Amino acid sequence: MHDTRPVEPAAWTGSGDVLRLLTCGSVDDGKSTLIGRLLYDSQAVFEDQLRSLERDSRRYGTTGEDHDLALLLDGLQAEREQGITIDVAYRFFRSDRRTFIIADTPGHEQYTRNMATGASQADAAVILVDARKGVLSQTRRHTFICHLMGIRHIVLAVNKIDLVDYSHDIYQRIGDDYRRITDAMDFATIVPIPVSARFGENVVHRGRLTPWYAGPTVIERLEAIPAATAADDLPFRMPVQWVNRPDPDFRGLAGTILAGQVAVGDDVVVAASGQPARVDRIVTADRDRTAARAGEAVTVLLDTNVDVARGDVLAAARDRPEVSRLLSADIVWMSDQPLLPSRPYLMRIGSTYTQASIVRIKHEVDIDTLDRRPARQLGLNAIGRCELSTAAPIAFEPYVRNRDLGSFILIDRFNNQTVGAGMIRFGLRRAQNIHAQAGLVGKARRAAMKQQKARVIWMTGLSGAGKSTIARQVDLHLTEHGLHSYLLDGDNVRHGLNQDLGFTDADRVENIRRVGEVAKLFVDAGLIVICAFISPFRSERRLVRELLGADEFVEVFVDAPLDVCRRRDPKGLYKKALAGQIANFTGIDSAYEPPETPELTLRTDQLTVQEATDRILGLILRA
Repeated sequence: MHDTRPVEPAAWTGSGDVLRLLTCGSVDDGKSTLIGRLLYDSQAVFEDQLRSLERDSRRYGTTGEDHDLALLLDGLQAEREQGITIDVAYRFFRSDRRTFIIADTPGHEQYTRNMATGASQADAAVILVDARKGVLSQTRRHTFICHLMGIRHIVLAVNKIDLVDYSHDIYQRIGDDYRRITDAMDFATIVPIPVSARFGENVVHRGRLTPWYAGPTVIERLEAIPAATAADDLPFRMPVQWVNRPDPDFRGLAGTILAGQVAVGDDVVVAASGQPARVDRIVTADRDRTAARAGEAVTVLLDTNVDVARGDVLAAARDRPEVSRLLSADIVWMSDQPLLPSRPYLMRIGSTYTQASIVRIKHEVDIDTLDRRPARQLGLNAIGRCELSTAAPIAFEPYVRNRDLGSFILIDRFNNQTVGAGMIRFGLRRAQNIHAQAGLVGKARRAAMKQQKARVIWMTGLSGAGKSTIARQVDLHLTEHGLHSYLLDGDNVRHGLNQDLGFTDADRVENIRRVGEVAKLFVDAGLIVICAFISPFRSERRLVRELLGADEFVEVFVDAPLDVCRRRDPKGLYKKALAGQIANFTGIDSAYEPPETPELTLRTDQLTVQEATDRILGLILRA
């Protein structure tokens, strides 16, 4: 009998040998039941939990008169009613050899994001396979995510072995199938175990009905998995979470040490800028310290006032992290809206936030075959290798070396939802020697020579709303007023600069990114730039706005109802789209996101071309 007992979360931090463990697999493979059995047979369940289990088993249970051990983990009302895991549930317990932190993660493909969250903190994984079903697509997906997340040890629990008459042949076949899909992955160990989570076969106690199996039980294998590399043994890394200035004489850099150790007198650097300093004091809540180690929250005072802000990383002077604006990373996509190259996202790495965009998708992983295939975008639960560009240089380390400085999340800038999780593989150095060059003649001087204010007049709206017609008139009238302008029209740009782009969402995003960069150059030349583009997505219009100065982008919504645009149909495009001859046509089978707060709205079903032109001219000439 193992000497196991429950552990409160506060009891395991910093004590003994800790194994962070993930359980995953397809829907209804028995993950929650396995962990429940592990806790129950280990006598690691509190008495009040047992009473609650008895009550909940009568109400929600699926195991007849027996305790439904899955209910120890399935804490949400929706989980109990549906009999599935939705959220990530954590449990803590300790055996005579080590402490365990177990994450029970959902099996349904819809909740892959939750599984990835649990995997990001795990050292080992128990992957369950229903003995009746064998290795499934979701088994492959979870295994590959474990591989990406740096998990080194796999316990393959061939569960529900009781439902296949404890068949050795089925157990052997599933083990062989699983090894074939993991041949190309660098797991340190893979140990298959025949299990009946419901009846406790080979979970804590050795099974009586599988005499042909001589390997370890689940708990024995988990106790034997080697401990992960101690964070203390890595180079010193501390992201700054707060610059503490309670008075003019105290300037402390507060944060939690992610890796390594630091002592008074150590030489450190601000990773991104390379500014050197020496540690003068290490302060905690109650006293000064001479040294601190990974996992501890401290305030560090330096001997010189180097430029440090929240998000900067203090690092050992002799072993610095990499710094780059271009990264290669594996991304697990978690949003219904696809990942599109060139679309801007908010990236969080450690305590640093910066704007980032996907330069290109190198490949997507086919979960069924694990082959790499070309991709223009990533959909929900897709996994791909991508190249990213960040707005500012970031300090990082490859994920395989440091999970905290090698992982990041991508956030939708409009709704603040997490849409992707990434693992950095390496920095890209091809742009290290490319630097922006400032000219001797600035934007303000060029605009002053022309006696005008340089800006972009961005006209957006459905096809047929009247953008190009109005834009041409605005350009003509500005020229007649002696002003210097240039018209960028959607069709004209696609004949040259963007002739390689189609009309998928990914191509539309790249189309507007390129036009935005060109418009920025024209503004730098002191011109008034008139842009007439459908530009259906708010995020790309916002990206162009952010490329320019505070008052250099004027968004004009050329608004006409869809039925009016269809009646006008100056190029016959609506007719072709409705006949199925044009795919991804905005307003028919591709979405248009109208501006929320444009500087000017023109209802062209109510205004003449001249009236609309005059309103834009009035806005420009008043400046």
